[in-house]
Amino acid sequence: MKNYAVADSITAEAIKGIRKKLQLTQSQFADLVNVSSKTVERWEMGKKEITGPVVTLIKILEEYPQIEENLKVPERKYPMRLWYMFRQEICTVIDVDERMRKLTVYNYTNSILKRAFGRNDQPTFEQYEEFLESRCFPKSRDKMKLILRELELPFYDPLMIIEKTQGRMAEDEFWIRIER
Repeated sequence: MKNYAVADSITAEAIKGIRKKLQLTQSQFADLVNVSSKTVERWEMGKKEITGPVVTLIKILEEYPQIEENLKVPERKYPMRLWYMFRQEICTVIDVDERMRKLTVYNYTNSILKRAFGRNDQPTFEQYEEFLESRCFPKSRDKMKLILRELELPFYDPLMIIEKTQGRMAEDEFWIRIER
């Protein structure tokens, strides 16, 4: 007896149908379901039934197509993008224009504890600066100059420290990837 109402397999037409419903190319669909473009092409051209985790994923996408839009990472809005991660999970994406002191935040988790700014979806630039400092050793730390020398940094700058350390702290598994 099955415990879940999910088919054992799906057809090439079902895969192609959900991809077209979502208005995605094979390459975009491959990115969404975390497989290669060649795999999607093989699925859609194949005559055999397709099995595996993709069957459940297709069922979910058919029922909740908005998931694709919720997971989509938009084009970068400002010159710098920070990816706030928990292990390998993307939690928050922050687009920043430091010169204009502007930022846009995109959250990809419902867990308030994993979001860069918690419940705050529209932080100020000052709150962004506080967030950066929170991912570094304190400015008042003993022997700060030794740490800065170790990192080959001329002065205390949270963004420069994060670029060197990825904002990794000893007591958690959060980290930051920066794209300029």
